[in-house]
Amino acid sequence: MKVLYSIALIGALATGNAYAACTYPPPPDKLPDGATATREDMLAGKKLVTEFDQAIGAYNTCLQKEADEAIAKLASITDEKEREAKKADIQKMADQKHNAAVEADEQIATRFNEQLRAYNAKQKEKK
Repeated sequence: MKVLYSIALIGALATGNAYAACTYPPPPDKLPDGATATREDMLAGKKLVTEFDQAIGAYNTCLQKEADEAIAKLASITDEKEREAKKADIQKMADQKHNAAVEADEQIATRFNEQLRAYNAKQKEKK
């Protein structure tokens, strides 16, 4: 249930119009089942998880760059309170998106690690 909630949250945050150029990367479609997977399946799953992790890193870099650019554009606002409030809003949205993406990344890694432990346990039984 937490995974579905997190994915929904990420989807909602990723569709915000403030950072339209940053595209949230799709998570891996399917991770291998450690109880039945081959070594090649597990290596392919690891590759997918690593690629997703790298894509999340790029996404978060993009979010911060866009937030920084948006904040820089606030310099023309003469009312300091208004400028600071808008700056805080921009950074808050970027932080929320960043945190949701990191959480999703961690959940994918956790799921894969669970399957890796199952795969390793299966391999020990064969010996």
